[in-house]
Amino acid sequence: MNIENSRIEFHRALKSIPGGVNSPVRAFKSVGCDPLIIAKGKGSTIEDIDGNRYTDFVSSWGPLIIGHAHDDILAAINEAAAKGTSFGAPTLYETLMAERIIAMIPSIEKVRMVNSGTEATMSAIRLARGFTNRELIVKFAGNYHGHGDSFLIKAGSGAITLGLPDSPGVTKGVAADTLIAEYNNLASVEKLFAEKKNQIAAIIVEPVAGNMGVVLPEEGFLQGLRAICTREGALLIFDEVITGFRLAAGGAQEFYGVYPDLTTLGKIIGGGLPVGAYGGRKEIMDYLAPIGPVYQAGTLSGNPLAMAAGLAMLNFLSTTPGFYAKLEQKADFVEKGIRANLKKTGVPAVLNRVGSMMTLFFTENKQVTSYAEAMKSDSERYANYFRLSLESGIYLAPSQYECMFISYAHTEHDLQKLVDANLEALKQL
Repeated sequence: MNIENSRIEFHRALKSIPGGVNSPVRAFKSVGCDPLIIAKGKGSTIEDIDGNRYTDFVSSWGPLIIGHAHDDILAAINEAAAKGTSFGAPTLYETLMAERIIAMIPSIEKVRMVNSGTEATMSAIRLARGFTNRELIVKFAGNYHGHGDSFLIKAGSGAITLGLPDSPGVTKGVAADTLIAEYNNLASVEKLFAEKKNQIAAIIVEPVAGNMGVVLPEEGFLQGLRAICTREGALLIFDEVITGFRLAAGGAQEFYGVYPDLTTLGKIIGGGLPVGAYGGRKEIMDYLAPIGPVYQAGTLSGNPLAMAAGLAMLNFLSTTPGFYAKLEQKADFVEKGIRANLKKTGVPAVLNRVGSMMTLFFTENKQVTSYAEAMKSDSERYANYFRLSLESGIYLAPSQYECMFISYAHTEHDLQKLVDANLEALKQL
């Protein structure tokens, strides 16, 4: 596979962009090779600037649930762009998007649009602090909620990938306001609430962890968090930037039947364009300016291009018969294939899947249910697996600690190609 042009252009980018990339995990550092420079994508396929084609299982890290350059999304963007790309003033698109989100997400009564998942989570914890008049936040080791200062403490995603779980530039004061619990360990949460009585504003959690690899909530964990917050007068925040509209039309909260006070969203609601949102109960959301005391603003929030693309995406999900059942069938096929391959080859690994999200952890452990267990994975073996898969035309996340995403655009041929490439790679590890 010739990727010489990608190498040349990456080294050119190194001269003007820190690390040559605008988001750290794109640098491919943990998989031991230079990144591909992507030229275009359509459906389930992407193509680099050397003309190599790959079946894509990253899906822009989750938002492209119906594939690249979908005709409905492109038409919506073009129609909106022809009328103007930004006004810094209200448009009908914003109201239509808010109404659609409220209709689909069970716990949301009002919603505020922002420009990224990070902005959504930062705004949600500010709102939680303002509403409760408390300062402390509980997050979980290995959960990633964007690059806000409050979250870069035992964080997941690229922070794990690069071995930088705590970032310079985060002050001791901010770090002290963020308490760390263990995912799937309610006792660790109870301990913090006992030690910091009436001081904790909120728990923020990925209902399904997607940034230390896919780690599912154990039975009773989310229900336990809900009960603790209700009892202690704290807010429960679900970070559904990844799981929102992916696990079900109503996100992980519908999938598991546990409803938070606030929800953060992103990715899918932008149809591939930059977007974020946070929403929840009316009395909490009405604490936001201009009608409440908690300030948050953004010139491009709710911009017409992102709203139009997101509406087209949500319309597709809502009107396609059996959408989530079909997505589940595709993901189930892949899971069964990979599990059969692991049995054939004897390679020690754990496959975690929920819906169309999955991660193959190369580990001697029998399970991966926590940050500590995820961190025992063999990232060097994953790097070899990644490179072997790439040679077979399969584009996976360039990190052991990320998700593989199945999209509606993946065909039977695509999925069989993935399973076959998985078997060949496992044989060579």
